[in-house]
Amino acid sequence: MNRRTLFVTLAITGGALLATGCASTPPAPTPRIVMQVSDGDAAKWNLALNVAGNAQKELGADKIQVEIVAFGPGIGMLKFDAVTANRVNDAIKSGVQVVACENTMSSQKLVKADMNPNVSYVPAGVIEIMNRQQQGWAYVRP
Repeated sequence: MNRRTLFVTLAITGGALLATGCASTPPAPTPRIVMQVSDGDAAKWNLALNVAGNAQKELGADKIQVEIVAFGPGIGMLKFDAVTANRVNDAIKSGVQVVACENTMSSQKLVKADMNPNVSYVPAGVIEIMNRQQQGWAYVRP
């Protein structure tokens, strides 16, 4: 095969691969939402839980990551006896990550025994949200 024939063959083959999508394309990233709940209002918590559930319903619970970060007055909704405890537990069971700010817990003299046993913890809620945003997570504040 001469040089010209080799060049034309390689050009056609390369073009065909690109045209048919055989070129390596990275998969689309998993959608990710981080939500802030810093109000002590049960309606805000219910709204956040509704948003999380609706996102999972729309995209599929296994096709989206959702994290709810509670700090300030919002931490009360993560206590084991909170009015939203059952809904928080259901969200966690469905794959929603619910995290409590340890700074807020410390300032309110709360310990893990006071909290819903199914929640996770982060040292600082605001820093967790900031880190998630830097990682490309969508920020939602219901």
